[in-house]
Amino acid sequence: MTETLAENTVASVHYTGTLPGSGEVFDTSEGRDPLTFLVGHKQMIPGFEEEMMGAKVGERRTFTLEPERAYGQRMEDAVQQIERSQFGDIEPEVGMMLMSDIGPFTVTEVADDLVTVDFNHKLAGETLEFSVEVVELRAASEEELAHGHAHGPGGHHH
Repeated sequence: MTETLAENTVASVHYTGTLPGSGEVFDTSEGRDPLTFLVGHKQMIPGFEEEMMGAKVGERRTFTLEPERAYGQRMEDAVQQIERSQFGDIEPEVGMMLMSDIGPFTVTEVADDLVTVDFNHKLAGETLEFSVEVVELRAASEEELAHGHAHGPGGHHH
């Protein structure tokens, strides 16, 4: 049993993420299963792991991440216009999140034959506040380390 959150441990945490300005909750695990991740394998935004290093089971930490340590700054060139015909059978609507070959994007504007899309993460440019409680820590198995991610409570793929 590992004592603290460290590289190559599998951590289960409950978390709530809020936007400090408005207090809006953008993501939370409360009321669901805890989030389980393999520490040190880039599954989480960089600041999240940095702030949680050394935490013990039952410990709660609250921290604020600037955009550089979260989802990065917004990039203007990540906003692009695409021919409506590129959407095929999908009727693009503002706010719709879709997946493309180069990653997810959000539809921000729909004109007659051009659709404006934004490849920025919706939290890009935002400062984020997290409240995180460590629920469980364990050493990662050989298999998990080989695969680079945690395999759930029973140690297998879902």
